[in-house]
Amino acid sequence: MLFCSSSAATDQLSSLTRTIPIVFAQVTDPVGSGWVKSYAQPGGNLTGFTIFEAEIGAKWLEILREIAPSVSRVAVLLYPETAAYGALLQGIETAAALDAVKVSATGIHDVGEIERAITAFASEADGGLIVIPSPVTNSNHALIAELAGRRRLPGVYPYRLYAVSGGLISYGPDPIDLYRRAASYVDRILRGEKPADLPVQAPTKYGLVINLKTAKAIGVDVPARLLASADEVIE
Repeated sequence: MLFCSSSAATDQLSSLTRTIPIVFAQVTDPVGSGWVKSYAQPGGNLTGFTIFEAEIGAKWLEILREIAPSVSRVAVLLYPETAAYGALLQGIETAAALDAVKVSATGIHDVGEIERAITAFASEADGGLIVIPSPVTNSNHALIAELAGRRRLPGVYPYRLYAVSGGLISYGPDPIDLYRRAASYVDRILRGEKPADLPVQAPTKYGLVINLKTAKAIGVDVPARLLASADEVIE
């Protein structure tokens, strides 16, 4: 059997075999990507654990608006070659339409595009940033956090590593927990169960991390309710 992590790896492996069992972790939108028929009944040789559901896009915007109520424009940084970003972006756009927030989806591929995108967007007032996870955004997390801080741009990020690197706030699933749960599926398949009979599961553990040092630096007052609900506060 095979185990893979990330949507990109899952997409590649799924195209190579229809018979060898595959357990995936940290993927987004496995149904929309065509890897399984449904969450409840995968129906093929793949199953596993998703990391981001479309609803989290709306949650990211909600958190951003709570920590920075003046935000009326949001730049969404994404890697356009990762098809799974679509469901997350749609969740953000749906929530933004209800709150009269303008969303600018910005595709980036490298450091130069990241720098230009953030600099251009931050040239106008009342802006905020949401980063959709991808190999490009994740590998440049420190740069993104640094640029947003320099431009006093409040941002919400998908992983703790962004907040640790200076990002204002992160909210997302615990990747380590997903790997632990995926190990149970690997064990069950090796013992004879079929991927088609093991439902795809969503995350159950989420973490909210707030960087108070960054909040003070960019002039953001973190609401007491948000601080109280944080799993970690960086000072």
